Amino acid sequence: MDSSMNIWTIANQKGGVGKTTSVATLAGTLASKGHRVLMIDCDPQASLTAYFGYDSEELGTTLYQWFSRFPKNREEAIVPIVKIGNDVTREKIVIDLVPGCMSLATLDKKFNHKEGMGLAIGKTLKYLESDYDFVLFDCAPVLGVLLINALSACQNLLVPVQTEFLAIKGLERMIQTINMVIKAQHQSIGYTIVPTMFDKRTKASLHAHETMKTKFKENLWSDVIPVDTKFRDASRLNKTPSSLYPDTHGVIAYEALTDLVIEISSRKCVA
Repeated sequence: MDSSMNIWTIANQKGGVGKTTSVATLAGTLASKGHRVLMIDCDPQASLTAYFGYDSEELGTTLYQWFSRFPKNREEAIVPIVKIGNDVTREKIVIDLVPGCMSLATLDKKFNHKEGMGLAIGKTLKYLESDYDFVLFDCAPVLGVLLINALSACQNLLVPVQTEFLAIKGLERMIQTINMVIKAQHQSIGYTIVPTMFDKRTKASLHAHETMKTKFKENLWSDVIPVDTKFRDASRLNKTPSSLYPDTHGVIAYEALTDLVIEISSRKCVA
């Protein structure tokens, strides 16, 4: 998608690596810098939706609407959007959410033969280009129509990877998926691997990080996201970590990642 809207997918085909935390924290740090942010919950488990205190089954409108009835204008596109900008103190901050729901788990079977399913979200976002500066996808660890939509719509990808052995094996599968989508869509997707849950006190974390440096050096972020209990506290309070704990070491690390996201996005704008 070629527009001023910067679309980032946060995905990994392994669960429990920090995808939802990454989306929630980046949304807060981007918004604190004056950017308008839309988060899209592409997970049938609706983890991101629950993070902010919403029960997707009670909301009535969710991301499912973008698939069951392709929006034909901006008014239809904004129907599922939940405004949570008051998550932070500054009134003009914009952080919005398209909620996920359990019905998303039926998409592959129910709409398997419906034309344009792989591009549904990307087409809908065109109606919202003037409303947001950044879009962040939170994806389930499953290869299906939701992940394909997120990869097809985005310009760049963040791959959070827990600094432990099994997560690195999942990373290899994710890279295969990225290459498959690039080949099928005839598009280029830049991706950055983000080491998460790093604990410098453990040999497992240190060894995993060294392995990443050896095997994935070209695409590996130069920093790490450390283990930080404040992330758990923020999710319990349904707030972005940056709005509650701006000085904690985990949020400071995400601030550095945010700077990278903005820098990479600015390259696209210049080009």
